[in-house]
Amino acid sequence: MERLAGKVAVVTGGGSGIGAAITRRFAAEGARLVVTGRRRDVLEDIAAEVGGLAVPGDAADPVHARDVIDAAVAEFGGVDVAVANAGIDRPGSAVEVTDADWHRTIDVNLTGPLMLARAAIPVMIDRGGGSIVLVSSVNGLANAPRAVAYDASKAGLISLARSIAVDFGPHGVRANAVCPGWVVTPMGDQDMDAMAAARGISRDDAYRLASAAVPLRRPASADEIASCCLVLASDDSSIVTGTALVADGGGGAV
Repeated sequence: MERLAGKVAVVTGGGSGIGAAITRRFAAEGARLVVTGRRRDVLEDIAAEVGGLAVPGDAADPVHARDVIDAAVAEFGGVDVAVANAGIDRPGSAVEVTDADWHRTIDVNLTGPLMLARAAIPVMIDRGGGSIVLVSSVNGLANAPRAVAYDASKAGLISLARSIAVDFGPHGVRANAVCPGWVVTPMGDQDMDAMAAARGISRDDAYRLASAAVPLRRPASADEIASCCLVLASDDSSIVTGTALVADGGGGAV
């Protein structure tokens, strides 16, 4: 049985990596999809692939968040699931990070999901409830060096999920965060390429090195993180809200 049959889902950052995997997985489970992101060409390609709707725009733009939800209502009649997946990483410690990089990271990674939730929640309540999934990171639980903006934004997402769960649970709206570790995606590839160049190794070797202390000894695939999001989006997790699902191959247990 399709776990999202009859559901309408919005996915931000849906054009590549984890977002594209979520879009494809949700479509395979019966959802009607609205995908958003900055690159019109890749968005339109994936929307055509899944029979969905592409709404290009900047995840940090509050007007865009409203436009995405309005488009979902106009095209499909409502919104049942909202996945805030769009994210960026601007490195630097508290001393190093520029004001511009700090604000941009917080705007995209934390304020954008808030704006999406703000626009989606009233529509979900009108339909009897819904599920909000915020793609955070293990960096929201344990900080990395020189990643102050990224770490703070991802920690904020976990708290945002809890706040939404507390405030809107009585209306049938659930909210949870997913916290991946290393994932093989274009963003992950950039980090691995930098490590590979510094150490004179291949990208694959860099992924293996980064995951050497993880109990499963490997990074996740984007499809594996999409599966985690599916669980939280579907009625399989109907009693689960206000929590963070860690998907890091056991790294946090070490």
